Amino acid sequence: MFDQHYKIDDLLAFDEKYIMPTYKRRSIRFAYGEGSRLYTPCAKEFIDFASGIGVCSVGHGNVKLANALAMQAKDLIHLSNLYLIEPQALLAKKVIELCGYDMQAFFSNSGAEANECAIKIARKFGEPSKRYKIITLKSSFHGRTITTLKASAQDEMHKHFAPFPPGFTQALDIDDVYQVIDNETCAVMIELIMGEGGIYAQDELKVQALCSFLKEKNILFIIDEVQSGVYRSGEIFASNAYKITPDIITTAKGLGGGVPIGMTLCGLKDIFAPGDHGSTFGGNFLSSRAGLCVLEILEDEYKSLRLAQAIEKFDGFLNHYAHKFSHLFEKTVGMGLMRGLVVREHQLQKDLIDQAFEARLLILKSGKNVIRFLPPLNIKNNEMEEGFARFEKACLSLES
Repeated sequence: MFDQHYKIDDLLAFDEKYIMPTYKRRSIRFAYGEGSRLYTPCAKEFIDFASGIGVCSVGHGNVKLANALAMQAKDLIHLSNLYLIEPQALLAKKVIELCGYDMQAFFSNSGAEANECAIKIARKFGEPSKRYKIITLKSSFHGRTITTLKASAQDEMHKHFAPFPPGFTQALDIDDVYQVIDNETCAVMIELIMGEGGIYAQDELKVQALCSFLKEKNILFIIDEVQSGVYRSGEIFASNAYKITPDIITTAKGLGGGVPIGMTLCGLKDIFAPGDHGSTFGGNFLSSRAGLCVLEILEDEYKSLRLAQAIEKFDGFLNHYAHKFSHLFEKTVGMGLMRGLVVREHQLQKDLIDQAFEARLLILKSGKNVIRFLPPLNIKNNEMEEGFARFEKACLSLES
């Protein structure tokens, strides 16, 4: 709202001159939002099925969240973790009570930082027995720091940035994990629903069997829920939906509703000592207050069954269009409101995202052949219906 007097050509010039070119930006500026709707300064309206890549879990312009942030900002935004932070302690308590796992929390600022913390825990756990290797799955994504980039088992992402820290082993899939484990393995780290790897949901029975096996072998099971956590799967964590008890869970994205926050949950309560890890901004007054407000909103969506109803309705739309446009799509993938449509040809992915944008619908890609849907978790029926009407228009445009 503060810079609307700038013309978009001016902003594009500023962006090109002053911002590193790490993103392929669209030439559009959004000024405000309401629920699942976004508006340009001239009030051109879009339906958002992307949620800032799964971040805006309670939608845009959420009055309750905005008021909570404003009230907190008037008191304290930040001190440091050298002092007690009331909303941080309350947020940790709330998350742990909701998921039911006997764990403790560490707060950071992003999913990559949450995963860095998990990796450090695993390395310290394995140190006495000289175990340091962590197994991740092909096509996984765990972050963009040097360490989490190496943990992300996507070779094309590793160009230009070597050498990487040693100790990460790639398994093709869950079945292959058993073959890759050796005497130096301290942990296995997986996404139950792969965010950047095609919205592929792991097989529940295979995950449960692996969890039991790892506990027998005293190998940590780390579940990356940076994207699938905070009710995105339909439960507070996908781990709950899969009926497992991991050793470590990481989450971020939707927890702050747009305010940067990361969280690492760990059942090894005595693993870290003062000085082993830290974060200047992690879990400060503002971000943890945001998390508390987001959880209050989403817990109500969950308990009222509105979330389950939204998931059922969204699933119905996806199945309808997968069938109606079966020449475009192979199948639906994912779970909860972390969903995808697998396209039959690679080029269709880009073309459909572009056509959806022209129809004023924001959707995402995942992997090389999946259209990804991450709508706000409190999306209204009329927003969902309008969004899919625009999606149908995009699909039809590819046939003309």
